[in-house]
Amino acid sequence: MAILKRDEARTLLSKVIAYSKADACEVSLDGSEGGNIRYARNSVSTSGEVSTMTLGVTSSFGKKSGTATINEFDDASLEKVVRRSEELAGLAPENPEYMPLIGPREFKESKTFIPATAAMTADDRAEAVSKSIRVTRESKLDAAGYIENQTEFSAILNSRGLFAYENSTDVTFSVTARNETGTGSGYAARGYHDIQKLDTLTATKIAAQKANGSAAAKAIEPGKYTVILEPVAATYFLENLFRGFDARSADEGRSFMSKPGGGNRLGEKLMDDKVTIYSDPFNTELPSSTWNNEGEPLDKINWIEKGVVKNLSYSRFWAQKSNVQSVPTGSNFIMEGGNQSLAEMIKSTERGILVSRLWYIRMVDPQTLLLTGLTRDGTFYIENGQIKYPVKNFRFNESPVIALNNVEALGKPERSISVESYRSYLIPPMKIRDFTFSSLSDAV
Repeated sequence: MAILKRDEARTLLSKVIAYSKADACEVSLDGSEGGNIRYARNSVSTSGEVSTMTLGVTSSFGKKSGTATINEFDDASLEKVVRRSEELAGLAPENPEYMPLIGPREFKESKTFIPATAAMTADDRAEAVSKSIRVTRESKLDAAGYIENQTEFSAILNSRGLFAYENSTDVTFSVTARNETGTGSGYAARGYHDIQKLDTLTATKIAAQKANGSAAAKAIEPGKYTVILEPVAATYFLENLFRGFDARSADEGRSFMSKPGGGNRLGEKLMDDKVTIYSDPFNTELPSSTWNNEGEPLDKINWIEKGVVKNLSYSRFWAQKSNVQSVPTGSNFIMEGGNQSLAEMIKSTERGILVSRLWYIRMVDPQTLLLTGLTRDGTFYIENGQIKYPVKNFRFNESPVIALNNVEALGKPERSISVESYRSYLIPPMKIRDFTFSSLSDAV
């Protein structure tokens, strides 16, 4: 029962709405099923399958709202969760930012469901992991990794007649390869809607190459270097930037989009001409949801265009307060690239650092978007257009806003996954000058 079709979901939600005695009622339904394998030291450690479905009911009386959830679906339980949400609404204070429910909307169909991924079995996952382990065993390396596939659906219905439904599939894979002495480490991660795009063999070969290549790293002085961020590293570095395209936090002086003295930087040039960042739920390489949890339709929108801030997201409340149209935040983020290959970026670098991955990134200053974090899983010194040797990892202190003003070259965007948020992005490799490394790290 974890995956319901459109008509099945609507029938269930309609039954729940019929129990409502509130001024306004919205019901959401989410279900997923799938499986996973975790492995370490070249052996499977755990595997499992998960199936779950949850119903949420929000009841409102005036500006007072209450929400209750349940995972039982007999008639008595459905009525009980509605009554509970109404009881909670009666106890709640008025919400000064309450917005009325949205009426019926038309939503374009998302492209996120792939039958082949939905049909994945335990044998398919085992075969994918077997290919990965074969690589590391032959390379005399130890692998630790994880693969998971999910089929999901989401649906909402409210008392004003809004109904939305979508289904999706997803498969994610990550692997870390280490040498026997623990002095070399490599990493690869992939995430797709379509299982046919996942190649665990090639991904693990990349991780193995990094692990063998990063052994016996040398220490060099921290400082400002030209860096080449591979797509995984660039994804981790830019993720906090994508979260900052919010008008309210900018208007309230809490983000890098805040203007000194008040207001936001909409319309200002903040980055290099090469930088264009947008959201597009219909992008074939990174399809995503076509509506948000408030029932607003999503479409393509530019956030940064040739370095200029073109749009900020406005919630319905903040849009009303600011007397502008609401602008929903994106359900995906894509950065346009260039035509240089990674090899060409390296060849054109007189002295620099190739970074495979960043991790443990933390915010230092939200108003400048200054971040700190560490390199890992393969960091290499470049001299006169060649990779000379692996170097010990660095701590960096840098702002993506500043870094994107110092872009020298971009490559072809690649789909990369952040295992911290389990979101996928379409990001190019990038060459950036004057990137600040503040100290060394002994970790591999």
